[in-house]
Formats: sequence, C-alpha cells, structure tokens
Amino acid sequence: MKTYKLISVLIVILIVSMLTLTGCKKDDTITKLTVMEVTHSVFYAPQYIALSEGFFKEEGLDVELIDGKGADKVMAALLSNQVEIGFMGPEASIYVYNQGKEDYVVNFAQLTQRDGSFIVSRIPEPNFTLENLRGKEILGGRKGGMPHMVLEYVLKQKGVIPGKDVNVRTDIQFGVMAGAFTGGEGDYTTLFEPTATLVEKEGKGYVVMSVGAESGYIPYTAYSATKSYIEKNPQIIQKFTNAIYKGMLWVESHSAEEVAKSLQQFFPDSDVATLTNVVERYRSIGAWAPNPVLTKEGLDKLQAVMAEAGELEKKVDYEKIVTTKFAEEAMKKIK
Repeated sequence: MKTYKLISVLIVILIVSMLTLTGCKKDDTITKLTVMEVTHSVFYAPQYIALSEGFFKEEGLDVELIDGKGADKVMAALLSNQVEIGFMGPEASIYVYNQGKEDYVVNFAQLTQRDGSFIVSRIPEPNFTLENLRGKEILGGRKGGMPHMVLEYVLKQKGVIPGKDVNVRTDIQFGVMAGAFTGGEGDYTTLFEPTATLVEKEGKGYVVMSVGAESGYIPYTAYSATKSYIEKNPQIIQKFTNAIYKGMLWVESHSAEEVAKSLQQFFPDSDVATLTNVVERYRSIGAWAPNPVLTKEGLDKLQAVMAEAGELEKKVDYEKIVTTKFAEEAMKKIK
C-alpha cells in the first residue's frame, strides 16, 4: 500500500512538473522579427520607444531593426522575404500593386502624419519663405519618394514651380544627401532629424523651414507586410501593432526630455539636450499620428500628391492595400 501511495505521489509530482514546464515554454516563446525602416530618424520616435521601453518584448516579439536607407530598398527586401515587416511611405505599396504583383504589400499601421524633413540652407535665413528658393537648387531626395513628392507638392502650392523656378535634384541617394550637401552640392537640401540639427551644430547648414508644417496631414510612413505574410501570421501582426501603439501613447504622455532619454541609445551621436529639442520640434508640427489607423481620406490625399508629382499610374482602391483591423483591435485593447 505504501509503495502504491509513493508511486501515486511521484506520478502527481511528474504531471505537475510537466504542466509547469509546458507553461514556462509557452510564456517564454519569443517570435523573432526583422523590420527594415526607410531611414534612421527621431521622426520615428514611437518605434524606438517600443524597443527601449520593452513593449515588443511584452508582446512576445524580438525585433531586429535595420536601416534600409530608402523606400525602394525596403520594398525590395520585403518582396524578397529578407525581412518580415517594412516601414516606409505607403506610396511604395501603390507602385507595387500597380505593377500587378500577386503577393503585393498591405499597410497595417500608420506612424507619422506629416512630412518629417526640414529645409536646410547654407546661410542663416531667419525670414525664410519658399520664395527664397527661386533660381536656386535644392536636393530633394529620390524621384517618386515621399520626401521628393511632398516637397514638390508644397512648392507648387506656393507658386514656386519645380523645373522652372527652382531646380529640385533627385540624382543623389537619400542616405547620402547630408554628405553631398556639406560637400558643396546644392544651395539647399532637405534632411530628417537628428541629421539636420547635427549639420547645423557643425556650422555647415541652417534649418530654415519644416516641410511638414507646410504640407499638412498626409500618411507619411506606415508599417506593411506582404499579403501572404499577414494572412499566415495575423497574431504576429497584431502583437507588433499593439507594441507600436503602446509606443505612440508613451510618447504622447511623456515630456520631450523623457522621450529623448529613452531614445538616446539609438542616437549615440546626439546628446539628450539635442534630442529633446528635436522631439519638441517634431511634436510642434504634429508629426506623430494619434493612433495607427491609416484612413481612406489619408490615402486619397497621398494619391493626390502622387498624381500632382506625375508618379501615379492609376489610383488604387483603399481596401486593396490597407487593413485597419489590427490598428482598431490595438486601440480597443490598449488604453
């Protein structure tokens, strides 16, 4: 009888141990994701906050972030399955859809809602207006990319016509524009932060205008994945969107200095004071979207900008390249 009881106790202990180990394995399961961003900028603060504050880990994700240095490169990596998620302007997904690709790219979460670039001059111009660009040359980014198209859209809205009143150069790669400018190319350039401020601190340029302040609302950058990846991995996409939304809320509810301190590990060349100023600069123009939903009105505005730039082959239906179910679910779940 004692032997029977001992065996029974041992069996119970074994079962409990197995259940405990199984539970640990489930809790400790981490999904690794590779995400490629269009460029490395404080403009994407909520994304880095999601990393530094552990929001991706809370969702069971181990995210590796890669700087793609341009939307064309991000899209190429996404379509060739080198990365699971791409972060770039939604215009890239429109180009791919219009090319007739079967496994096209779908946008599932918006992050920024204005252009994040700044016009940098070689000389101080405290009273700068876009009229100052007449007869001058400005480095505008890759042809067909968001920085280039929005810059030209803003110029045309103010009656300064590219190719006639101002030469907008598109022959210099996005990632080397700062170096080209400080090396003597162009009278002006457009740069993201903190690069614009770093150039200014070196005395090699002066920030004179925010392009985003002039452009108004536009869904400037969003997260996307191939249609097949989203269909096969809806839980991963939901977890990723949850983490991004947590980052958005954290940025909204904390001071510029607190955001800067959390960001600094991703921008080691910038001190906290510099990053604080940059965060305040982006916050002042309403750079970050209040939630990750990419609206139909937003996509319509983007396609109008593309059409104005002569880069839209044909308009794409909103439902084809945008899904809002993950963003909407995140907003229900996270307060």
